[in-house]
Order: sequence, then C-alpha cells, then structure tokens
Amino acid sequence: MKTLREANIGDTVKVVKLHGEGAVKRRIMDMGITRGVEVYVRKVAPLGDPVEVNVRGYELSLRKADAEMIEIE
Repeated sequence: MKTLREANIGDTVKVVKLHGEGAVKRRIMDMGITRGVEVYVRKVAPLGDPVEVNVRGYELSLRKADAEMIEIE
C-alpha cells in the first residue's frame, strides 16, 4: 500500500482508498479528495509537512498525518 505521503514531487497519482474514520475522513472528502480522483504533487516542505497538491483544479496543503490516510496507485 502506497500513500500520498510517499509520492514524489511531480507525480500525478490516483486515489484508491481513504483510510480513517468519522470526521477526519469526512474532512478529507470535503476537500475534494475522493476515490478515483487524480492528485498532482506540487511541493513538499523541507521537513515533509505540509504536502502541497493540486486536486480538481485548485491547490491544497495537507498535513503528513492526513496524507498518510490517502492510499494511491
């Protein structure tokens, strides 16, 4: 299982599954990250937190903990 946190800068990946429960999973889905959507990894901060991605035409910053809940292919 590969997560969004492990993706490299410049990769375009597809979301396979969202892990987590309740409010956390709902918040990620509300940001536009759902199964099947393509995510482009723009930048990663020097210490790895946050990760900046393009999703559905807009830029989004995710914490490492949130990025680990997003399974990709």
